[in-house]
Formats: sequence, C-alpha cells, structure tokens
Amino acid sequence: MRLLWKLVILLPLINSCAGEGRFSRPIFIQEPQDVIFPLDLSRSEIILTCTANGYPSPHYRWKQNGTDIDFSMTYHYRLDGGSLAISSPRTDQDIGTYQCLATNPVGTILSRKAKLQFAYIEDFETKTRSTVSVREGQGVVLLCGPPPHFGDLSYAWTFNDNPLYVQEDKRRFVSQDTGNLYIAKVEPSDVGNYTCFISNKEAHRSVQGPPTPLVQRTDGVMGEYEPKIEVRFPETIQAAKDSSVKLECFALGNPVPDISWRRLDGSPMPGKVKYSKSQAILEIPKFQQEDEGFYECIAGNLRGRNLAKGQLIFYAPPEWEQKIQNTYLSIYDSLFWECKATGKPNPWYTWLKNGERLNPEERIQIENGTLIITMLNVSDSGIYQCAAENKYQTIYANAELRVLASAPDFSKKPIKKISVVQVGGDISIECKPNAFPKASISWKRGTESLRQSKRIFILEDGSLKICNVTRSDAGSYTCVATNQFGSGKSSGSLIVKERTVITIPPSKMDVTVGESIVLPCQVSHDPTMEVVFVWYFNGDVIDLKKGVAHFERIGGESVGDLMIRNIQLGHSGKYLCTVQTTLERLSAVADIIVRGPPGPPEDVKVEHISSTTSQLSWRPGPDNNSPIQIFTVQTRTPFSVGWQAVATVPIVAPANINGGGGSRSELVITWESIPEELQNGEGFGYIVMFRPVGSTTWMKERVALVESSRFIYRNESIMPLSPFEVKVGVYNNEGEGSLSTVSIVYSGEDEPQLAPRGTSVQSFSASEMEVSWNAIAWNRNTGRVLGYEVLYWTDNSKESMIGKSRVSGNVTTKNITGLRANTIYFASVRAYNTAGTGPSSPPVNVTTKKSPPSQPPANIAWKLSNSKLCLNWEHVKTMENESEVLGYKILYRQNRQSKTHILETNNTSAELLVPFEEDYLIEIRTVSDGGDGSSSEEIRIPKMSSLSSTGVQILKPCTKFLSIVGIFYCFAIQLLSR
Repeated sequence: MRLLWKLVILLPLINSCAGEGRFSRPIFIQEPQDVIFPLDLSRSEIILTCTANGYPSPHYRWKQNGTDIDFSMTYHYRLDGGSLAISSPRTDQDIGTYQCLATNPVGTILSRKAKLQFAYIEDFETKTRSTVSVREGQGVVLLCGPPPHFGDLSYAWTFNDNPLYVQEDKRRFVSQDTGNLYIAKVEPSDVGNYTCFISNKEAHRSVQGPPTPLVQRTDGVMGEYEPKIEVRFPETIQAAKDSSVKLECFALGNPVPDISWRRLDGSPMPGKVKYSKSQAILEIPKFQQEDEGFYECIAGNLRGRNLAKGQLIFYAPPEWEQKIQNTYLSIYDSLFWECKATGKPNPWYTWLKNGERLNPEERIQIENGTLIITMLNVSDSGIYQCAAENKYQTIYANAELRVLASAPDFSKKPIKKISVVQVGGDISIECKPNAFPKASISWKRGTESLRQSKRIFILEDGSLKICNVTRSDAGSYTCVATNQFGSGKSSGSLIVKERTVITIPPSKMDVTVGESIVLPCQVSHDPTMEVVFVWYFNGDVIDLKKGVAHFERIGGESVGDLMIRNIQLGHSGKYLCTVQTTLERLSAVADIIVRGPPGPPEDVKVEHISSTTSQLSWRPGPDNNSPIQIFTVQTRTPFSVGWQAVATVPIVAPANINGGGGSRSELVITWESIPEELQNGEGFGYIVMFRPVGSTTWMKERVALVESSRFIYRNESIMPLSPFEVKVGVYNNEGEGSLSTVSIVYSGEDEPQLAPRGTSVQSFSASEMEVSWNAIAWNRNTGRVLGYEVLYWTDNSKESMIGKSRVSGNVTTKNITGLRANTIYFASVRAYNTAGTGPSSPPVNVTTKKSPPSQPPANIAWKLSNSKLCLNWEHVKTMENESEVLGYKILYRQNRQSKTHILETNNTSAELLVPFEEDYLIEIRTVSDGGDGSSSEEIRIPKMSSLSSTGVQILKPCTKFLSIVGIFYCFAIQLLSR
C-alpha cells in the first residue's frame, strides 16, 4: 500500500513533464568515427567527437572495449564537451573500440562503435640485396619485401638513378598487392639497379629499400615459352557494396603475353569496369550484388595460355528498412516495436535500454527485430535502441518510450460549453480528458445518470451521441471520467432549435419575352434564428442593386420571393434560392425558359449569279428557345405578285458515325469524309457534337481539315468506357449544314487493374520454357482484358530485361524459345487492353535444362545383309555442363528431298528392314532433357536393286559387332550377290 502511495505522489510530476514536453531525449548530431592515427610523436592528442542535443543538455561518458572509462583515475583521457580527448596516445593501451553514451533525465543512448588504430611503417633493413641474374628473354620477379607496418601501402620502383618511377606497360608491372616488380621478358636495356619505394599515407611516411641489382647472364638467350601467371588474385574475395574492387593478373612469358578478362557464367562484363594500360588490373567501381560471381584472367601468347580465376562475393553492412519511433503509452498498456534492416549476410538484432543490453524476462519478449513489453509500468520509460549487426558493422535505431499515469484532467480539453442542434437532428458532444490509463466515461443530464437507449449512445471514445433530437433533450450535460488514480468531470449545455424548412420553393416556368414573373422561396424557421436569402442565376449571385431594372426581392423576414420584371431572352437559365442560418444552409432550384420568335438569318449573300442560277448563303440567327425547323427562301421579280418560295440544295451530313478506343480520359469519334462534289463551297469542315448519355448539354467542336475523319476529345474527368451521344455535321464558308443522327460511342478504357494469379513456369529444354497463368475474371471496374503480356529476364532486377511476348484472348500459356542453357529465368505476366498494360504478377523462376550433348555419336559401324541394315555406335559421354544422354534418334531418308523417318532407341545399336531401291542417307543424334544434340556425319548406304519392297520396317536391336574387317567382308558379299 505504501508503494502505491509513493507511485501516486510521483505520477503528477512525471506526467506534467511528459504532457508539457519539457524534457526531450538525447539525439546524436555527431558520433565518433573510425580513426587510424599516425604513430608520430609530433602529434600529442586524439579527439573522438561526440555531440548530442536534448533537454536538459546531456552529460557524457565513454566505453573502451566495452568497459566504462573512469576519468577520475587518469589524466590520459579527458572529456572535451562530449568528445573524448586522448593525450599522448600509446598503442599498447589505446588501440581498440570506443563508444559514447549521452544521458539526461529522459534516458541514455549509445553511439556507434568507433575503432582507434595506429598507422606506421618501419625502415627497411640496410643489408645489401643479392644480385638477380637472368637470361635475355627470360621473365623475372624482383621482390620488394615491405618492413613491419599497419595501414594501406602503395608501391613504386625506380631504375638506376632515374628519379621517375618505372611505368607499367605490357612488359613490366608493379603489384599493389605484393609490392613486387614483374618483368614478363627481360631485355638488355633492363640491366641495372632497382629500388622499391613504399608510402603509407595514413602513417604520413615513406621508406626506401636497398637496391636490387639485375644482371644479364652470358650463357645464352631464353627461347620462346608459354605464359606463366605470377600475379594472381585470391580464389575468394569479399567485396563491400559500393566499394571499388581491383583484381591483378600478370604473367611472365616469351613473347610477352596478352592479358584478357571474362566472367565464367558467360554474362558480359559490367559496363562500368576499367582496365589498366596493360590490362593487368581490372577495376569494378561501385560494386553491387549483380557484379558478384567468378572472374577469369587469360594470359596468352604464341606458345599457349595460362588461366587464373577467383570468385567475388558481395557483402553489405546493415541499412535500416524500418526504424522504431517515439511512443507514448498508458500504464498497463502493451508495447510492440519492430525494426528491420537489410544487409549481407543478414543482420542479427539486439535491444538496449538506456545504453544497457535488454534481456528477455516475464514481461519482456525479444525475438530478432521485435520487442514486446506487456503490462507497462512507469519504470519502463526510457530510451530504447535496436541494434542491427552483421560481421561488418553495427547500426542503431533510437526511440523514447514514455509510460504515462495520471488521473483524468479536463483542463486542456473541456466539454464544449454550448452545443446547438435542431429538432430531428443528431448531435455528438465530445469527452476527451487526458487520462492514463484511459478513463471510463459516464454521463449525467442535470443530476441524473444517463443510460443508453435507442436514441442515446455513449461512444467508444467517450462522446455522447443523441439521435433524432427533441425539444425535451435540451439542458445541462456532464461527462464524468474515472481511472484508478482519480476522477474528473466537465459540463456543457445543449440548446435545441426548430428546423428550417423551405415551405414554398421556386418551380420551373416557361414564359414569353416581356412577361413579369415571381419565383417563390418561403420558409418556416426557429424564431430565435436569423434567416438570410441569397439568389443565384446560372451560378452567379444576383446583385439586386445592379439588377434593379429587372430583379426585385419581395416579402418579409421569412419570405425571399424574387420578382423578374419585363423578362428577356437573356434571363433563361437556372435560378437557385439559398436559405442560410447559423446551423444550416438549404437551397432549391428552378429552370426558367424564356421563349421568343427566332432571329433573322445572318450574313445573307447572293453570289455566282448567271443567266439562270445564283447561289444564296446565310447563317442561322438565334433560335430564342424556339428551335428553327425550316428555312424558307422566297424571291420576287418586278413582274411577280408578292414573294414566292424557291428550291434549295442542302449540304450532306457525314455517315457511319463511330469511334471508341484511345487512352484513358479520351473520347475518339470517327466518321466518313464527305466527297468534294458534296461540299458545296470553300472553307469546308466538320462540326462534332457530343455529350455524356443522360446529360442535356451538348459540347461542340470544329474540325477544319477537309480530309479529316477523326476527332479526339481529352478530359481527365471522363470515366473509362463511358457512353456518349455523338452527332457530326458539316460547314463551309456559306454556313453550317445538317447533322447526322445520334450514335453511341464509348470513351477510352483504363488499363487492367488486376494482376494474373497462379503464374507458373517450367523448362522444356535448354532453350525453351513455358509460362502459364490463370485468366482474369474482369469487369468494367477492374478494366477489360484483351490478352496477356509475358515478361522474362535473367536476374531479379528488371533492368536486364531480355524480352516480352504477347498472347490475345483467353490464352493462358506461352512458350518462350531462344533461351540460354542452365540459366535461371524469371517471368511475370500482366494483362493488357487498348489503354495499356496492368500490374505484373509476382515473379516466378525456373532453371533451363543444361545444354544438349555437344559431341555427336562416334565410331558408327553398319552392316548390310539382304534387306537388313544393322547399326552400332559408341555411347556419347557428356560434359559436366551438358544434359545426360537419354537415348538416340536415327534419321533416315532416300534422298535429301524425300521425307525423313525417325527411329528412337535407348540402346547404342539398331536394326532396320530397308528394301532399298536407291541410296539411303542416315545420321544419328543424341536425345537429352536439354534437347537433341549434335548429329553424326551423314552415312550413305548403297542401293539394292534386287529388293522390290519400298517400305521401311523397324525390327529389333542389333547384336553389337566390333570387327571393321567383318563389316567390309559383309559388304563385299552383298556386292557379289547383286
């Protein structure tokens, strides 16, 4: 009981700090970095930087090799702000791993690990080096033999007194791995003294070795010999992501060998690779996953070649995919955090709290990157770190957990003092006190507790909702919030008003020019509510002051009638009456049609007058809401009595109105062009009119080109496959002609929205695979499917796309040919239609079969006796990268133009009944999973004219015979018998 009392006393202080956000956790803005320090007495201090923000400002401590540094026990280490200063550094006690810890009242965070190492290089031994004696034409290696050191070295050699370094060429090479100088083929000009120079950039020091004399032997000249690779890269090389990888390869030989490189899997070298001048160094910058694999160096000359190979293996330090975030939870809640990182090899995870490792216990569950803490208490508050680590690096994700506990408090979120609602409406009164853990909520009306009913609900978030409000619901409401640390309450009033109703709305009218009309708009409303009337004409507010000549508002407070005096044609349109109060906005609309007689035709012209004809043209005048049905042309002469009607020739309307297709948000309209003889004048073009089905308003466009037969309307608001009413007319310089009948045309469709399911792939041979999938059950919402597109590639990145292939309709399989043998292929499928392609299915993969056997059947022997042909051959042995032999095919035909017959067998012998009338051609090939292998050379069997049958019948396997002499003996007997 005493413990609980202490906790309750402390909670207000903790939560007031948490709630007001006074304290903030430490966050590193500078973390220590790896240091390689030159072992140089001229520098007396090392600084490992560490700076963090936070409030209050953090204080710092450091660990060396996992152990806290006690600054009170030594002056060797001191704090400079948050940074660690190491004076007079010594290799025997200062080398190691350092971490900075930043702490304030919120908690502690641990920095990344930083390594401190010391770079140095000692002097060479001064003893004289032995003379190296070689013949002219022989290759030689001069050893550098670096002295003890730490840090990366770079090597160079000088020759005699020349201050310039020996330059790399096809004949000479300085390895930056061994430091040795290699001369592929010694020439007389190479005789002299050679000196090795070594630089250690990190140690800020260079050293020079003793000279090595090279002399030429006098006992002859070295003859030509095949290459011998002296500089080899390791069999296995670990290469970091984004690093620059260099492989060295150099060979001795006479003539001087040429160096070339390749990848053993047959794929091309990355385009980013660089080669040194002599090709002895292959550099791969910004190394990536796809660059790993086996690489081979080939050294060749006229005498032969030598190979060296090794494997590059990709690795990557951890990188965050998902970090933990600051979390504020109530006491007794549960915490779930998850962090995820990528890396190769895959990282493992550890969790820390305030810089100390967190171990599983009854309430704490840790599994890989997840942390679960149940039944939280205030002591669980602090700074947590998820550490992702592989053998190359450790990274940290930091977040604060704040566990809150307090009695309900309405000081920041009191209930709304006055809530207003209309009779019959719904009202929600929020109740959201600050309370940890979450408070239980109850409500009172006046002094009586409220119970839930068909109209009254206490929502999950504590709000009070009253539906279908009545006058009797008005009054005072109090929210009472309670948890184990106390209770609180807050009150407000509910005011209920009568609803506003438009009792007499404006109605549709059809009037004639010059009339005066009244558009009614009358309401009933709560007497305490002020009502404001506003009228709109075709979307624009009617300014009664400016429109006083025609518009006038009549009526009292509850009447908003609009009078329109001496109405004109321009007053046709939509009239909207809006009624506004502080609680609501109502509106009612009416269409007013003002009709008048059609206006006179415009631009009347009489042209091309002859003795018997003339051409009359005009443009229709305004129809004034009285559609023009016909034009009457009348003429008169000085001798006629009055005006008389005459005949006219119309312009023909386009036919075959059609369209559809196109992209999303497009309407494509097509028609048949009008022949020139029916265009009736210059300036000919087309009028395209269209509207969505159900709309009353036509959109109108002009297409000025005479030969046009297509129009595309683009608008982002057009839904896919929407029906439109379309009609097309014509015009020329004389005016507009008639319109076609209405046709229905659909807008362009959207790409398919669904990816095919059930995608699978299987290999049929070394060069062929079959991809299959399930058909998509589509509808208008998911996008029409016209067919499917198969994508396939050779690795997990689609940047190396090989190809794609389409099938139409409901075909659900596709055979892909022309593939590489023994290669992993990935494939996915997506649907397509006229708008494009949809999403791709998840990739599936298969490895193609190994290549068919490359060697044809050999040592084929045949024996012809009467009408029997007996064949024997040796079993074909395959290479490691080739498919095993499953059997053999015997192909035979009478001549190169006749049909080929095929006999398949699992044996290495066969017997045919072949009553030949002419020579027969026979070849044998292997059969394997990877397909048919190479064929043997064609064998010609001489004809036997004494046999009359022309058929070929398969008998049984022959008994093997081994004697070639016996074969020729048999063949001789056949010739004699003929």
